[in-house]
Formats: sequence, structure tokens, C-alpha cells
Amino acid sequence: MKFGDQLRFVRQNMKRNKTRLFMTVLATAMGCAFLTVLASVGFGLQQSMVEEITGDRLVTEITIYGKNPDKFDTQGIQNGDIDYFQSLPNVKAVTYRNYIQQYMDPSIDGNPVNVNQRIGMDFEAEKQAGFGLSAGRLPEGNNEIVIGYHIREVMDEEGRPSSELPAASEWVGKTMTLQVSYYEDGELAKKPLETVIVGVAEQPTKEWNRDRNIYMGEEMLTQIEAITGTQLGELPYFEVAPTKEQVQKLIEQLPKPTGERQYQDVTVVAENASKVKGIAEKIREQGYFNHSIADELKQVNMLFTIMKIGLIFVGTIAVLIASIGIFNTMTMAVTERAQDIGIMKAIGAHPSVIRRVFLLESSLIGLFGAIIGTLVSYAISFAVNAGLPIMIEVLMEETLPADFKFSVIPPYLAALTCVIALGVALISGQRPARRATRIDVLSALRREV
Repeated sequence: MKFGDQLRFVRQNMKRNKTRLFMTVLATAMGCAFLTVLASVGFGLQQSMVEEITGDRLVTEITIYGKNPDKFDTQGIQNGDIDYFQSLPNVKAVTYRNYIQQYMDPSIDGNPVNVNQRIGMDFEAEKQAGFGLSAGRLPEGNNEIVIGYHIREVMDEEGRPSSELPAASEWVGKTMTLQVSYYEDGELAKKPLETVIVGVAEQPTKEWNRDRNIYMGEEMLTQIEAITGTQLGELPYFEVAPTKEQVQKLIEQLPKPTGERQYQDVTVVAENASKVKGIAEKIREQGYFNHSIADELKQVNMLFTIMKIGLIFVGTIAVLIASIGIFNTMTMAVTERAQDIGIMKAIGAHPSVIRRVFLLESSLIGLFGAIIGTLVSYAISFAVNAGLPIMIEVLMEETLPADFKFSVIPPYLAALTCVIALGVALISGQRPARRATRIDVLSALRREV
């Protein structure tokens, strides 16, 4: 008996009792939908809490904080190290932030500006890594800078930020004057450096973080170093007024701009979160001490994995309950088709063929239920993601992040549901199928079972 003949035989038999078949498929579909939707909650919460809330760049960052002294002669991160990081596969960008070692008395229109740090950086690399702006653009010229989001924030008498934050975007296009301090013939002097504000950094994700920094490119940092004659514009510190000889001696001891540059706050940004672990391990093997948020997320991901396994287990119980209906349907089918089975045996059908026919029918019931249940679960997932945030906002007056998802159904979850349903259906049909092979031909032809 060919497979096509078996399939036609099953289809004809399934049409005999459409109501019972419909109810059995419906029960299976409900079990599969319950399994998929329940497990999708675990996937949705993991994606929202780990990937969306934490932030994409933060997840893909690998912070380099030193070298293994047993493998390197120098401890600072230098040009050769930056080139090595950039050459690694799956690296999106390598960023650094060098802090200028003097205050520089920034001012706009003669009014002093409260600044925390003066930071030199590679804007092209920062752009690739996702450095965001709330206004303006990134610098393109040598004397263009970006200012921090809170640079105009005013502090009250107790040192707390005022409730009103003037918009930093109003300073875009203005000129900020920086006073570069340097020693000339042992005497402290200052040289004004005119810069143009072209952009404002985006607001920090952590609300307690106040960004009052000035961000400048490598070209401007080179100008400052040319004036001071030292790396990062560093000047010698004196507790009392020094002599010219003391000034000259200490300046000679400071790193010169012509020497090998030392990079600070070096970060390797991976193309996506899945590549972070491999890149971090490779860098660590080469002797670079590093840290990434992926190291801390291992336990979080493990927790979500355990939760998803538990949800899938609970959902599988619903599918197992639906298997009772499949077992009952197939048992009734064997009883009702006893004469057909007798005829098949009489014309020489092998018991294995009869068994396959009934297993094929039970597997089709499981497959139809799985497909319908999966489609329904996608519809429920869409409705939950669209409706639940609105309900929370209306009833609880809480606003969720824009991309927050309660339910996510990855393709392999849908495939797993179908496999579980198909397996349960085959198990449910085993006993009725074996019973069909044991039916006596003569009794079957007399319609006695």
C-alpha cells in the first residue's frame, strides 16, 4: 500500500466524523497555543530587560583596563594596541577618551562655563560605536567641539541641580574660548583657543549622571599639546611658587607629544552582543585585562533560561492533556473502522501498514493542532504587546519603554511546539494503532470487535 493510498484512506476516514475531529484538533491547538504563549513571555522579558533596557552599546562594549605585566613591557594602551583591537574580526569600532590635564577656563561671551572634563576622542570611531547627539552634528573642522547635555545646568546654594535645565542646544553655533596654560621661560602664560560648538551630546541614560563635559577631536588635542609641549596639556604642579629651574626640570620629566601616545578609557565595541564573549576571550588570551557587561549578564541569562525551560515544561503539560482527546479519537476510530481493517487484512495488508495508517492519522491531528495553535499564539502575542502597555498606562499610570515587549516568539520556539505536539500525537496513537493490528479478520467482517 503506497503512501499516497494511505493518505487518501486517512483523509476519507477523517471526513466521516468531522465534529469529533474538529474538537480534537481544537484541544490540541489550545494546548499548543498555551505552550507557545507561556514560553514567549520568558523570551519577551529577556529581550526587553537584557537587550533593550540595558542598551545596545552597553551590551556590546568591552572595556580595556590594563595589560598583563608578564606579557608586556609597557602598561599603557598605545597605537599598536589600538591597531590590534581594530584588526580583530567582528569588531565594530575601537573608542578612547583622553582627558586633558588642565581646566582651560572655558567661557562664552566672556561668561565662565562650568565644565567637568575636557575630553579628546576619535569622533569617527564614536559615530560607528553609536555616540548620540541631542542637537547639532559631530565636529568636522579642527576647532569644532561637542558639549555635554547638562553643561548649562545651574546649581543651587546647597550644590543641587536646579529644577529647570536651560537647553544646551541654544549654544550650538556659539564660540567657546578655552585658555590653554603653558610655561614660557619659566613663567606661566595663557593662550586663547577659539572653538565653535556644533553639537550637544544626548542625555545620559542614567538620570543621576550629569554630563558637563567638552568633547573635542584629535586635531584640537594636538593643538593644545603643541602649545604646552606635553601630552594631554599636562602642567607640573607646585605647592609654592617655583623657580625657573624647577619649572624647566619638571616639564622635561613630563611625556612629550612626540612620544608614544597613551590612550585612556579604551573600549572595544562588538558588532552585536553574541560576538562579545568571543572577542573578550581572545583579547584576554593576548594579555589584555578587560571587562564587559556580558560577563555580568551570564547569571541573568541563566536565570531566564531556567525560567523559559520551566514555562515550556508547564506548557507541555497542556499539550499532554490534549493527548487524551487524541487517544480517545483514535480508539473510537479503530472501533468504527473494524470492517475496513478486516478487509485490508483479508486482501493481504501487513500489520505494519495498518499501524502506519493510524499513526499517520494521529500525527496529522497533532500537526494541524500545532499549526493552528502557533498561528493563534502569534496573534495573541501581537495583541498582548499592543494592548498591555496601554492598559498599564491607563490603570497604573506607568509608561513602559517604547520597545518593551511582553511576548516574543522566536521561530525555533514555534518549531519546538510543533515537534512536541507531533511527538505527543504519535505517542497517543501508538496503543490504538497496535490494537488495530490485533483485530481478527472474521470478527471484523461480521462487525464484531
